[in-house]
Amino acid sequence: MRAKNETRVRMTGAQRREQLVAVARKLFAEQGVDATSVEEIAAAAAVSKPIIYEHFGSKEGLYAVVVDREVQRLEGAIKGALATHSDGYRDIIERGALALLDYIDECPEGFRIISRDSSTTTGSFASILTDITMIVEDLMRPALQRQGFDPDLAGPLGQALVGLVTMAGQTWRETRRPAKDVLAAQVVNLAWNGLAHLEHQPGLHTR
Repeated sequence: MRAKNETRVRMTGAQRREQLVAVARKLFAEQGVDATSVEEIAAAAAVSKPIIYEHFGSKEGLYAVVVDREVQRLEGAIKGALATHSDGYRDIIERGALALLDYIDECPEGFRIISRDSSTTTGSFASILTDITMIVEDLMRPALQRQGFDPDLAGPLGQALVGLVTMAGQTWRETRRPAKDVLAAQVVNLAWNGLAHLEHQPGLHTR
């Protein structure tokens, strides 16, 4: 017990905050926010409940911090992937798909949290998709207009494209099959070529 107390004394406020976020993140991912109690978080972190309240005010306050970090990480990755407009549209789709799959691969706990529970907070997976869809719409609108299509199609087609990548990623999170790059190539294959012109051996341009 003394060793634990000494560890708590040596830990700064910032270090303690980071520890609590890491512990809570794991529990929220495994059990969901509703099924996770402050008592469980405190026990896993070897602290008393008042320490959690001191840093975050409540379980909801701690959860909001966890979600906000994951939302910023995923949104930043996808927006960064879509930011370079000098490439062709196919490569833009590819980079966006890879950004999502890379995040799911590297942060499965984080993705489980924001895609399952985070609608109860100010940041959510739905809000990320809304922001990304708006970027995709802006990219698609001039391309559709140049090819003689109604530019207003950018709205529903942008949502369809984002939905295609998102649903494929959510399914892949559970199965992890096929390999990540294979799935990314096939998703882009479908989005770019359509069912009538699917390539049998699609490759990635940006990997």
